[in-house]
Amino acid sequence: MQRPLADEIRPKTLDEVVGQRHLLAPGALLRRLIEQGTDANMVFYGPSGTGKTTIANIIAEKTNKTLYRLNATTASLQDIKDIIADVGTLLAPGGVLLYLDEIQYFNKKQQQSLLEFMENGKLTLIASTTENPYFYVYSALLSRSTVFEFKAVPPQEAEPAVLRALKIEQERSELPLSWEEGLPLQIATACGGDVRKAINAVELLCQAAAPKKGELYLTRDDASQAAQRSAMRYDRDGDAHYDILSALQKSIRGSDPDAAVHYLGRLLEAGDLLSPCRRLLVIAAEDVGLAYPMAIVVTKACVDAALQVGLPEARLPLAEAAVLLATAPKSNTAHNAIIAAMADLKKGKTGDIPRHLQNVHADTSGQEREQGYLYPHDFPHRWVEQQYLPDALKGVRYYEWGDNKTEQAAKAYWEKIKGEAL
Repeated sequence: MQRPLADEIRPKTLDEVVGQRHLLAPGALLRRLIEQGTDANMVFYGPSGTGKTTIANIIAEKTNKTLYRLNATTASLQDIKDIIADVGTLLAPGGVLLYLDEIQYFNKKQQQSLLEFMENGKLTLIASTTENPYFYVYSALLSRSTVFEFKAVPPQEAEPAVLRALKIEQERSELPLSWEEGLPLQIATACGGDVRKAINAVELLCQAAAPKKGELYLTRDDASQAAQRSAMRYDRDGDAHYDILSALQKSIRGSDPDAAVHYLGRLLEAGDLLSPCRRLLVIAAEDVGLAYPMAIVVTKACVDAALQVGLPEARLPLAEAAVLLATAPKSNTAHNAIIAAMADLKKGKTGDIPRHLQNVHADTSGQEREQGYLYPHDFPHRWVEQQYLPDALKGVRYYEWGDNKTEQAAKAYWEKIKGEAL
């Protein structure tokens, strides 16, 4: 059976690895550790197809430890015990190098079983994960390891790997094989930083190529189908989901409509309609707020329309909301006010509700007592000075006027009204 092209093309040396220049460039920390034959415990964190397994294989070649591979999605505690049983025997005289893929799927007990042997040096662990290790990896294991973050490979750096794959296919093809100009970069771009996905697209493209006049010719149209939507990295429960939502909100907060529609598009392209609807409503209140109070009304209308028409048409009202929010004036004064008020509540700063604000029907004695409440509508300008906060918080200010036109107009109005009343 023929080996998968992605496995056949896997780099054997650090110089053949594409991407990860921040880790593998001459003089970079990880490269120096590898070249010196490190036996340090490491956690490789990053998206699929960025070289984590490849680097682990290269490290294994540099050490005299016996290499074992486990995938946490299928491995059990017994598998770990079997590997540890080989430590110090003829099967692993120099110790064990364990490459544990997808470590986030190991529970706490399974991860704890590795600690003793990591500490005495009989086991070197290289774990990989596509999820944030600080959320998914046991803290005691993390404290004994160094985390290296792998990043999506840029198209320009992935293109040489695609070309190498095409040339391998060209050499073993029974018919002359050629491709349209620009095809390698197109595949490298469509892979979304996942080199393995790009190589798989090349393999699929070559397998599907139809002979014409005794030759095979790969077109960009076929390549776009072979790599369709592969640039999307999205897991509704994973880090990528929250990264995109965070980027959407920060782009709108930063008043960049172009970035806002880009990140909105990434969510919608992945088929996620509910998340951007909820986040746009939050942004309207948190980041635009009182600078343009109608923003949340318009956003709610856009969200209602999007949910009613569904995808793909939903992209239109949501884009309208995203651009509106990005270009609107910004104020987070209401957000800051409620955060400050709730912070005091968590500290126990409450106090009794002033008597004149209490419900007159709340007395248990059966007789209503005089409250002393002043009804603002009975006074000029519908305002009269009286205490509303509990005594324990008298004089505390949570809300500060924003410097936008709307809030400054309200401030000027109330300063005038309250000044006249006093």
